[in-house]
Amino acid sequence: MSASANKPMIGGVCYTLAKKANMETWIMRVLFVCTTLFAGFGPLVYIILWIFMPKAP
Repeated sequence: MSASANKPMIGGVCYTLAKKANMETWIMRVLFVCTTLFAGFGPLVYIILWIFMPKAP
């Protein structure tokens, strides 16, 4: 992956969750895309986390 793949993009939700879970950012982004495609609630969870989750250090 490129260096830009591990930087916050829109709200930094996937970046922050990936850092807390000690995993690559792109894996978290893929999980959110899969959640959106197969379950349909990915965008709602993302927005809620964007509002309430503190920024990553």
